[in-house]
Formats: sequence, structure tokens, C-alpha cells
Amino acid sequence: MLYNIRYGTGGHWYFPWSGYLRRTSDTFASVIRFIKDQDPDILGLVEVDAGSFRSGRQNQAEIIAAALGHYHAYRSKYPEAWPLRLVPVVNQQGNAFVTRDTIMNQHFHYFERGIKRLVIELELEDLTIFLVHLSLRFRIRHLQLHDLYSLVRGTRKPHIVAGDFNLFSGEREIGLFRAATGLLTANVKGDPSFPSSAPRRQLDFILHSPEIRTRNFAMPDVKYSDHLPLVYDFEIEG
Repeated sequence: MLYNIRYGTGGHWYFPWSGYLRRTSDTFASVIRFIKDQDPDILGLVEVDAGSFRSGRQNQAEIIAAALGHYHAYRSKYPEAWPLRLVPVVNQQGNAFVTRDTIMNQHFHYFERGIKRLVIELELEDLTIFLVHLSLRFRIRHLQLHDLYSLVRGTRKPHIVAGDFNLFSGEREIGLFRAATGLLTANVKGDPSFPSSAPRRQLDFILHSPEIRTRNFAMPDVKYSDHLPLVYDFEIEG
């Protein structure tokens, strides 16, 4: 499952950035219940609060991992030397993986450009997964895709690249990236995932290497965030 949970602050709000400073207790409890019902083997979480006042000083990735009885890997979206690491609330914002399988290896990469720079690379026994949250700016986003290609092309295991790509012009923005990497999309119909109240844009993606065969793909109609979750059921051939 891939889910941009918006720090557990709730669904889409009319004014830009509104709702981001809301406390998370009620909505986040619903997020946990939903995830437990889905019972994913692997969960990619975008926009996770690691311990600001919003989440009661608790790391949301740790809470979800404990609820599922799984392992987790979390990291801030911003490099250590980045000035945003000094800003309250913002310095607790990151992304995370939660997984049932033992984590063989994990790497935290940072793009050279953009505000949100984190790439989490998680290696499991038979699979490598990359989790991203790309820039809102078109030019920076494409520079990040170039850097992401450099990371993905060296992967030897079957692999998945997932995250909030912020592709406001749609899937055609990643045509060259997919052609260069050979990645296929799990969302073959191109269904939109944002905003959850009335989806119009396909911002969230799960891309996979050809050795991975799709069994099912769905986006449950839940509104605990401004994004819909993506649920991908697959098997690895060979």
C-alpha cells in the first residue's frame, strides 16, 4: 500500500496549507484502523509526523508499525544541513516504510535540488522499493527524476518505485523516465488520486519492474487524507 496520510490532519481543505497544523488524534486513529483492515505486507507512507505537537510528540510511523506488528524505516524529508531542519513542526516531517518482512538493507538518499529531497531505498529478501515525494515545481521535479533514474538503474532485484510524484500534468510527465527504466505502472487505467473528495489528478504512482506481475490494483474511497491510498497486490515471477 502507498498512502500520503497528510500527517494525519485530515482531508482536503479549501484554503492552501489549511489544516496542516491541526492535531491528528481523531483522523490518525481512523487511518490506523483503515490500514489494519487492509493488512498490507509493505506500506509506503508519505507525509508522516515524527513527533511534533500535532501527533502528541509521537512518531506516526512507529505507531502504525506497532499496530501491525511490523518493522519500519523513517527519515526526515530534509537533509541534515537544510535550514528547514530548524523550523518547529516542519523538522518532524518525513516519509516511512512499514513492512512485515525483515529489512535486509536501507538507504536514505537526498536529491541535490528541491525542498522535499528524500528517497528511501528499502531492500527486502526478493524486492527493492524506492519511496519518493517529488517537488511541486516542474523543472525541479524533472531534475529529481533524472537523479532517481541513476538510483534505479543500478538495482539488481525486482523493484518498485512508489510515492507522491506531484505530476500536475499527468502521467505523460514521466514518459521518458519510464522508457529509460523500463518500469510499468500498476494503475493501468490512470485513475486520479487527488483530491480524495473528488479526484481529478493522478499524483500518486506505483511503478514496477517487468518481473513483477500485477494481481490487483485498487484505490479505496476513503477521505482520511487529501490523497486516496493505492493498494497493489502483486507477485514476483521466476
